[in-house]
Amino acid sequence: MTTATPLPLRDRLGLPASAGRHRPLIGAHLIDSLGTGLVLAFTLVFFTRATALPLTTVGAAVTAARLLALPVAPAVGPLIDRYGARRTAACANALSALAHAAFLLADRPWSIGLVCLLAQAGQAAYWTASTGLVVLAAPTPGERTRWFALVQTLRNAGLGLGGAAGALLVGDGGTGGLRLLVALNALSYLAAAVLLARWRPGPTPAVAAAEPGSDSEGGSGGGSGGGGYRAVLADRRYLLMVTVNLSFVLASMVLSVLLAVHVTAALHLGAPLAGALLVLNGVQVVLTQGPVARLLEGHRATRTAAAGALLNAAAFALLAVLPGDGPRWLVLSGLVAAALVYNLAETVATPGREELSVALAHPARRGRYLAVNQLSWNVGQALSPGLFTLLFAHGPAWPWLLLLAVSLAAVPGLLRLERRSVAPAGIPLDTGPSAHR
Repeated sequence: MTTATPLPLRDRLGLPASAGRHRPLIGAHLIDSLGTGLVLAFTLVFFTRATALPLTTVGAAVTAARLLALPVAPAVGPLIDRYGARRTAACANALSALAHAAFLLADRPWSIGLVCLLAQAGQAAYWTASTGLVVLAAPTPGERTRWFALVQTLRNAGLGLGGAAGALLVGDGGTGGLRLLVALNALSYLAAAVLLARWRPGPTPAVAAAEPGSDSEGGSGGGSGGGGYRAVLADRRYLLMVTVNLSFVLASMVLSVLLAVHVTAALHLGAPLAGALLVLNGVQVVLTQGPVARLLEGHRATRTAAAGALLNAAAFALLAVLPGDGPRWLVLSGLVAAALVYNLAETVATPGREELSVALAHPARRGRYLAVNQLSWNVGQALSPGLFTLLFAHGPAWPWLLLLAVSLAAVPGLLRLERRSVAPAGIPLDTGPSAHR
């Protein structure tokens, strides 16, 4: 009788086989997320403590900066096509480092708006290019799912560690810890930029085959890509994917916009519980994202993303019916159950959703395609605070019912993407790896 050979630890954890060759990329992703976590919750706190400006003025300056940064993603797309994702992401991190160093000098509304605009531009440019970095590490679709899962794990780990470190450094309410926080954040972005600048990915045969003049970093050399954004906007299949992705964007904003409000105002529970649920999200994703991605290998990206949308819908349905005046044990149990399902939805949907954004993009215009996809994130992040709070004012169930509806609507959209079609340039597109299922 033969005994089954145990899976290597790498496979059990769902790690990509090529991870060891791309340590600078892994370090850059982790450090970037760590830096983001350091100041994510403390930007308004920093400027209100470090200056004499009122909170409303600071908030208006930060909001204006984020709105002005919306065109950054479309502007970055052609740069990715021309110079490659690695160079673009390294420059974006360098810009973020400069912007956060300038936080220490900003003391007027216009200067706060300017440095926040630079910081938001750096972040938008980096995340527009980040999917292209995965393509450089895994040129063929086979290993991309694990890479996207690894990036998601690194992001959650970095944000969690950065948030915890930031909370400790804020300390007793003085400005010294906050200034140190901002300085460390600037250094973290600089370190990430250096790592990306030193990283040398291997050749990318997929891009090279589509664009003879392309280099080993994903840039086209010439940068035209033929047709520019007009060709991207004519690709109805990709625009459908971007529209569907908006449902996942709105779902992702639950943690930062809606959860704490619902827990305290609708369910009448303490604010620390909302913090505990945020920790649960980070821990669950970090521990399970890789293994879940490994279990889903061989399934269509459309199907795994659709499964994630259905899990989101189940979580939102449960949150919509939780009674604010019900027995405490029932409310707590329902809240934790909804959180676990929501976190599972994230781990199930993310790799497939990210793979679709690459697999449906024309290789010669990938930067522009990814920029259009990034717009769904920028628009969703800008709209969700006002939309959720407006609906919540009419009843605590309404935001969850909206999220339930858009999550369910995403499923037929994702399944429609499985129909084989031809891109405007004549290159057949598929839904990603292992489309035989």
